[in-house]
Amino acid sequence: MSATANGSGNISGTGTGNGVGSVAYGDPGESVAARLEKLRDARVVVTGGAGLVGSRLVALLRRADAEVTVLDRLDAYPESAHTSLFGVDDLGVKLVVGDVCDREAVRTVLADADYVVHAAAYADVAACTRRPDIAFRANVQGTQVVLEEAAASVVRRLVLVSSAAVYGDGDPSVQGPQVFREDQRLLPVSVYANSKLWAEHQTRLLLGGPDTPEYAVLRYFSVYGDPQIPKPGSHSWMVAWLSMQARLGRPMRLNGGGVQVRDLVHVEDVAAATALALIEERMAGETVNVGTGVPTSVREVGELIAPHFPESRFVTTPMPEGDPLGGCAATEHSRELLRWQPRIDVRAGVERYVRWLSATPHAVPGWLAAGPTA
Repeated sequence: MSATANGSGNISGTGTGNGVGSVAYGDPGESVAARLEKLRDARVVVTGGAGLVGSRLVALLRRADAEVTVLDRLDAYPESAHTSLFGVDDLGVKLVVGDVCDREAVRTVLADADYVVHAAAYADVAACTRRPDIAFRANVQGTQVVLEEAAASVVRRLVLVSSAAVYGDGDPSVQGPQVFREDQRLLPVSVYANSKLWAEHQTRLLLGGPDTPEYAVLRYFSVYGDPQIPKPGSHSWMVAWLSMQARLGRPMRLNGGGVQVRDLVHVEDVAAATALALIEERMAGETVNVGTGVPTSVREVGELIAPHFPESRFVTTPMPEGDPLGGCAATEHSRELLRWQPRIDVRAGVERYVRWLSATPHAVPGWLAAGPTA
């Protein structure tokens, strides 16, 4: 399987929707680019590095003059998104087409690595529910292989990409949207979430000793942003789903009426947070949310998209199994330990996505353009 469902990004923006490179995260005047100078000539392995977040991260690492190796199966999408949209062939990295369950492949790419980002996963709630066997192989067995090989290597730090899905619906005694804190009780409600929680625990078990590499765990909230595209049969990635349905002249489907709340965090901000987790000293052994702290309902997202497509309309559909009611991230730890905060708000990010989609009509997958899907 490939990475999380998440091309190349601009590092020279101001934080209003055009990039992350010159934006200060943490200390005033200290840019991401300046902080990532620590990675110059470092050897970084990114499993799942050909997906949306992975490829944005890889582009950021390359601009920091890191030597990057990507291990990815390149099969997360039915069409050539990895190359045509995410631009993995143009990133100047060593691309190894392989599986994290292949111990020899993992051992080979980690042989001289300084840092690892483990982002490869079967990263779709609906798909994991349909095929728990594939989820187990990719997210559990594959993670075990990566952790064992990292533990036996000279790697300095491994960053595990986890998910806000581990929070499930949060505290059942709390009504309405919740703020999810890293130290609260975790109650996953899906196969995908359960596999990510296992990966977190296993990372602590295998890399928590005095003679092992350091580790850091990042819980991504709802990642979005161009050039994200949907997967068949998925109900994730709502900005891409709703935007493409509206562009095709179809109703925007609001599962459960769109009352679910998500913390939408732009892919460029996520890439910056992930790169910083490799080098921030206080992140060693820590688990941190990667989100904005701002709750946005699915309906609100649709209402941001609708003005761009005057003929758009909404239709209510049933709530999918395992779809959490949602909430937003507590952000104190990300500001303090990671010295990071997101710079692209949801209004700017959605507008940017819609404009990208209008300028890139070939981005609509053929299977989606051919007709309605279940």
